[in-house]
Order: sequence, then structure tokens, then C-alpha cells
Amino acid sequence: MEKTTMGWAMRSTAVAAGAVAVFTGVTAVPAGAAEGGVSFSRVTVNSGKPIVIGTTKEVVVPASFRMTTKLKYDYGPTVFPYRGKPDSGDTLHSSVITSDCQVVDKAKGVCDFEEWLYIDPRYSDFGNAYAGTWKTAARVFLAGDAYDTDDKNLPLQVKRATTVTVNASPEPVAAGKTITVTGRVERANWDTHTYQGYGGRTVSLQFKASGASSYTTVKKTTSSSTGSLKTTVKATKPGTWRWTYYGNSTSGAKSSTGDYVAVK
Repeated sequence: MEKTTMGWAMRSTAVAAGAVAVFTGVTAVPAGAAEGGVSFSRVTVNSGKPIVIGTTKEVVVPASFRMTTKLKYDYGPTVFPYRGKPDSGDTLHSSVITSDCQVVDKAKGVCDFEEWLYIDPRYSDFGNAYAGTWKTAARVFLAGDAYDTDDKNLPLQVKRATTVTVNASPEPVAAGKTITVTGRVERANWDTHTYQGYGGRTVSLQFKASGASSYTTVKKTTSSSTGSLKTTVKATKPGTWRWTYYGNSTSGAKSSTGDYVAVK
């Protein structure tokens, strides 16, 4: 398989990498025409989970699908996120890798494919407006400059990454005394390619007692205009404290690391 770099493909039709067809075409297709002799099924992108993107790291999004056709094809196939119309709207990837055909039924022209979408937030035109709901389409470029595009109408959430920090003090603390837990929640700003304080967010303070296997929410608080978090609790037993933000339609969920406090 081969990786094809396409620059930033926010407003251009995509040509994905992949092997040539293993099946013999049965009809001629006019150059540039959209052909209907291809079907796509079993489409999944990122296992149905939101795509969460930060400010500096390229994100690799796994996908898989099945294609059925007996037409020859030159490029692809591929599935991709889009807004507007599949063939003329925005697409969301900087490059794509598509696996070779995994033959399911050669007589019927059925292949399974794996795919990896690369999304790089460092491109200058990658901005906050791209957070939210996208749809999913599938496309293959056929012999003779034709192509087939199927709108799978599969919703896909694209979210700005968040970060959360925590500090619990004093450490250690006497039983029954007050612990002050502070922290900060920030969100990726794709316009400036930095993280900024995320104000007005409801964030859960969670505790995991020594020997326990999971965290329990103790209370909730709202971040300040700069994203700062602060609250107090009574020390009853030793354990680990953390903040958890559960995200929203445009922002990813995130938990801080844990801060252990010994209680004497």
C-alpha cells in the first residue's frame, strides 16, 4: 500500500492511494462521468468514536469498508469526511492510505479494505470552524477518468482536544482537615494553533481511594473565565484526586492525571 499526500484537502476532491482493481470491467465508462456500478457497505470510521484533534500532532484515523464492483478502477477506493456535497464540498484529510483489496468474493467483485486518514492541524487553513458534525462518503476513481461516489450519510464528530491539570494539597494531610484541589481546563484553538483556557465548563472532581479500582465523582465545579478550577473537600482517607471534563459537541472529553494525597 502507498501513502499519497494531497496537501490540505478541505475544498478539493480527493485521490486516494491504493492498488489497481483485480476484477475485469464489464462496461465502458465515459471519461469524467459518475458511474453507478459500484456499491460500498460496512463503512466504519474511527470505530464510530469522535475524532479528537489537538494543535500540533497529526492524527491518524482508522477506517474500513467493503466495495462491490466488477469495473476496473485506477485510484482508491477511499472513504472520507465531508461537508456540503460529497463531490464539491469540504473534505477533511491531508493524506490517505488505503490497503490492497482483501478478496471476499472474486466472482462478484467483492473486496474488503482498511484505510488510514491523516489529519494535520498544523495547516494554516485548519480552523475552529471545522469542529462539529461531518458526514461520510465513499469514492473510487474508475478507468477512463470516471468515478463513483456514494453518500453513506454516516455522521462523524470532529472535536477540539482538551487538556486538564490537577493539584491537591496539602500533602500529606491530617484526617478531617481540608484539601484544596486546583487545576485548569484548556481547549485547542485551531485558529491560533495553541491551547487556551476554557471557561464556563462543568468539570467533575473525582476520587479513587487507595486499593480501589475506579474513580467516583465527589462534586462538580465550573471553570473560571480563564479555565481555572478550584474547590475544597474534607480528607477522610488516602487516595488519588483528579478532574474530569466530559466534553461537548465540539470539544473532546479528558481526565487529568491523578494526584495522590496521603491522609494521616
